[in-house]
Amino acid sequence: MRHFLIALLLLCLVPAARAGIVDAPAANLEVSLLTYGPGAIYWERFGHDAIEVKDTVSGEAVAFNYGVFDFDESGFILNFARGRMSYRMDAEPTASDVSFYSGEGRKVTHQRLNLSNEQKEKLRRFLIWNIQPENARYNYDYYADNCTTRVRDALNDALDGVLDTQLRARSGGMTYREQTARLMSNAPALMLAMDLGLGPYADQPMDAWKESFLPMVLENEIRTITLPNGQPLVSDEATLAPNRLEAPPERAPNLIWPLLAAGLVIAALLLIPAFTRARAARVIFVIAGTLFTVFTGLAGLIMILLWSATLHHSAWANANLLLYQPLALLLLPAIWRMRRGDGHVGSFARRVLIVCVGAAIVGLLAHLIPGFLQRNMPWIAFALPGWIALYIAMRRQPD
Repeated sequence: MRHFLIALLLLCLVPAARAGIVDAPAANLEVSLLTYGPGAIYWERFGHDAIEVKDTVSGEAVAFNYGVFDFDESGFILNFARGRMSYRMDAEPTASDVSFYSGEGRKVTHQRLNLSNEQKEKLRRFLIWNIQPENARYNYDYYADNCTTRVRDALNDALDGVLDTQLRARSGGMTYREQTARLMSNAPALMLAMDLGLGPYADQPMDAWKESFLPMVLENEIRTITLPNGQPLVSDEATLAPNRLEAPPERAPNLIWPLLAAGLVIAALLLIPAFTRARAARVIFVIAGTLFTVFTGLAGLIMILLWSATLHHSAWANANLLLYQPLALLLLPAIWRMRRGDGHVGSFARRVLIVCVGAAIVGLLAHLIPGFLQRNMPWIAFALPGWIALYIAMRRQPD
């Protein structure tokens, strides 16, 4: 009799042990969007998010996210440089996820979504299919296919296109370039490098759908979504953890004035030999000229590589190549010869210089053409004074 009672008890416990998000009735499920604010490290500055599925009976809550990558994966660094980044989907208990991000001082927002039982079932089936090892990996793109666009697309599919329809009807607030500069402004050197390397793709006008590549934008936008039955998509919202880090600015920093100031300082140093032939002036010119031409030349080489040898399409067709040219490196011998008072520039260097200055002027004129997409005036303001000053200084030297 005792063995029979134990067996009966075990049979009663089996359904309870299996109850959870995988097999619970859809009526028992709650679906929410979890949004994690920007972190302190540069790759955390764009924030993160996840879809939470919770069984209200068993209490099991799992956060599905698309942001897992492995630095130690074979060939990761090379593939990253080439724009072939392999990310995968993962799932963690919500409590563990919230504990991790709140422990880093990052804000955690929980938005419960008003989905029908059919929509919850559709989303659950997709998430369980997607997290299978053979389906979990995808090719990551910073703007077009990232951990947030995957969350957005999964919710949109479950909602039969409601997000797509309403978000595409509204214009976005910023471009990819502006959002990138805003979020990376706590790392100025990296922000400037990224801004210099971005091409016209980053300046395209965006609707709210495209701008929802950012977790915080998606968090804000779904607050405005109305379902076909007239109810709001977000049924309730809570802050699970406050932000304890310095928040990103609301707008992107204006780079034109600091870069113009830096460009004018370089130009002034390059012009010194035009007014005096003192040895100290020549040394200053050689140092400034070397730094300027090496920077513009190497920047140009990197931009060409990004365009021709990688899948980073946000860096393709970069108009900054008109001002930052690998040809600049050919001027180094002539610049170094000018450390002597009787140094000769040479006809070859003069021709190269004319091409570089002419291309820089074309870059300025192209920017002034109505409809020109790329917003790169700060980088024109930095480089053009240097090219003009270098031309004036070297023109005064003998052939």
